[in-house]
Amino acid sequence: MDYYNYHRRKSSVVHIGDTPLGGEYPIRIQSMTNTSTLDTPGSVEQCIRIIEAGADYVRLTAQGVREAENLAEIKKGLLARGYHTPLIADIHFNPKAADAAACTVEKVRINPGNFVDSARTFKQIDYTDEEYAAELQRLRERFVAFLDICKAHHTAIRLGVNHGSLSDRIMSRYGDTPAGMVESCMEFLRICRDEHFDDVVISIKASNTVVMVQTVRLLIKTMEAEGMCYPLHLGVTEAGDGEDGRIKSAVGIGTLLADGIGDTIRVSLSEAPEAEVPVARKLVDYITARAGHTPVVAPDLSLEQLADRPKAACGGIGAGEQPVVIAEGTPGSGTKADFYYTHDRAADDATRVIVDYPHYHGQDNTFPLFGTADEQALKSCRAPLRFLQADTAEISDSLLSLLTGEKGVVLILSSQHPNPVGDLRAALARLTAAGCPCPVILKRYYRENDPEELQVKAGADFGPFLLDSLIDGVFLRNDGDIASQRLVEYMFTILQAARKRFSKTEYISCPSCGRTMFDLQTTIARVKAATSHLTGLKIGIMGCIVNGPGEMADADYGYVGAGRNRVSLYKGKNCIEKNIPEELAIEKLIALIKANGDWCDPA
Repeated sequence: MDYYNYHRRKSSVVHIGDTPLGGEYPIRIQSMTNTSTLDTPGSVEQCIRIIEAGADYVRLTAQGVREAENLAEIKKGLLARGYHTPLIADIHFNPKAADAAACTVEKVRINPGNFVDSARTFKQIDYTDEEYAAELQRLRERFVAFLDICKAHHTAIRLGVNHGSLSDRIMSRYGDTPAGMVESCMEFLRICRDEHFDDVVISIKASNTVVMVQTVRLLIKTMEAEGMCYPLHLGVTEAGDGEDGRIKSAVGIGTLLADGIGDTIRVSLSEAPEAEVPVARKLVDYITARAGHTPVVAPDLSLEQLADRPKAACGGIGAGEQPVVIAEGTPGSGTKADFYYTHDRAADDATRVIVDYPHYHGQDNTFPLFGTADEQALKSCRAPLRFLQADTAEISDSLLSLLTGEKGVVLILSSQHPNPVGDLRAALARLTAAGCPCPVILKRYYRENDPEELQVKAGADFGPFLLDSLIDGVFLRNDGDIASQRLVEYMFTILQAARKRFSKTEYISCPSCGRTMFDLQTTIARVKAATSHLTGLKIGIMGCIVNGPGEMADADYGYVGAGRNRVSLYKGKNCIEKNIPEELAIEKLIALIKANGDWCDPA
C-alpha cells in the first residue's frame, strides 16, 4: 500500500444483479432493514426508503427457510413498484436458509464463524490435527453444495467475519485475534478459489476500531500472498447512535478508505436504516475527492516506523501520555479541553491556555505559541512548554533542525493538501527520518455548518493518526454554526472511538434488524438515561443472540434480546440472568453493575 498517495486498491469485479462491485466501479453504499422479513408490505416500504436515500444494495435478515423464501415476495413487491436494487440475504447458523435465499436474491451473506459450525461456546476445546482436518472437510462439503446453488442462480456471496463470532475450531488455534479472523475467512476463500467461484465479497468487522483496521490490513496482506484480490465490504459493527455512531464509523471506515481500501461500506447506526445512507455517502465522497491529487513525496518509511518515532516528554504531552485536546476560545459547560488557545488572554484559573507569543509574560498555566517565522523568539523564550505551529509545506530542513535541538517544544501540525492524511503522514515521516523527538498535535480546520458533515470529516481525518499511534493530541477548529463546546465533545469522542482516551460511557449497540427482540432505539435511550454517568464503562446493547455475547465481547456488561420482550444480562461473556421481562431489565442491569463494584451515583 502507498500510505502517502491516495488511490483505490485494485480488486476483482463481483457481479451483483445489475450493480457490479469492485474493480473500477464506484464505492457502493448499503444498509439493512429492521422489519420482520415475513412482513412483506413493511419490508417493501422500508427497502424503498433505503433505496431512495441512495443505497446501492439493501440487506434483509433471513433467520430460517420461511424468511429466505419470503424474500421472493419482497423482491416481487419492489419490482412491481419499479425498484430493481439488488437484495442481499443475511444468514447466521442456518445453511438451509442460505440455500433458499441463493435461489432468489442477488447476494447472500454468510458468517464463516457459524455457517457450518455451531454457536460459539466460549470454552477451550483442543483439536487434534486429524479432528481439525475433519472439521475442514465437513465445512468444505457443505460450502461447496451452497456454492453450486449460487453458480446455478448467478448469486454472489459475502463472507462476513465478525470479531467475537469465530468458531471454536478457529479459537482453539488462533484465539480471538486478527489472525484468527483472517484465517476464518481464508478457509472459505480457498474453497471458492478451488471451485472457481469468483463472485465473492469479504467483510471482516469489529466494534473495536483498532481491531477492525488491523485485521483488514492483515487480510489484504494474506490474500496478496496467496494471489487473491477480492473486493472488501467495510463497516464498524455496533457503532451506536448519534454522534458516537457517526464518529466511530468515520474513524474506522475512514482510515481504511483513506488508504484506498474498500469497495462497499455500511455505516451501522442504531437508528432508522435510511439514516445510515447519507452518512456513508458523505464519508465516501469526502475520501474519494482526493483521487488524482498532486503527488506527495515522502521518505520510504512504514507506518510502523512512524509509530516507533521516539517522543520527548513536554509538559504531559508525548512520551506515552494520553493524547491531549486543544480547543479555541474559552471553556464552556461540560467536558473541558486540556488547553485552550485564547490568542491573547492569559489564564485566570486552573485552565491551561495557549497565547500568541507576544502576549506571553511568564504567567502560570499560560504557554506561548510561535509560528515558523518566529525562530529566534522561540529560542530565546524560557517557557517550560512552547508550541510551534506549522503547515506541512513549512517543514524545512532548518525547521527540523530547530525541532530536533530545542527541548520543551510541541509541534502543532496542519495541512492544506487535498489529501491531508497522506500529506501529514509524509511530514511525520520527515520528522522520523530526521530523528526529531518533538510531540505532535494534529490540527484540522473546517468550514461546516452541518454537524454530521463535521463529525464524518473530523473522524476520518484524525482517525488514521490515532489508530496508528502517530500523534500526541488533536486540535479541531471550525468556522461555522457549531458551538465551540460541541467541538470539544467531538474531539473526545474521536479519541474514545480510536481507543486512545475514555471520557464517557461507551455503548456497543447493534443497528437492529429483523431478528431484534425489542424496540432498540427506545431501549438504548433507557439504558443511556440510567448509565451515561459511568465514565469509561462499556455496555453492549444487542437486539438478539446473534450479535451477543460474541459481538459485544469487548463490553463490560451486556443487555441482550433473548426473546420477545425478554432480556438476558451479561458480565463480559458470561450470562448472569436469562429471560428477564423487559420492564425489569434496566433495574436488574443497575443491580448487576452495583454488585460488581462498577456503579457510582450521578453527580
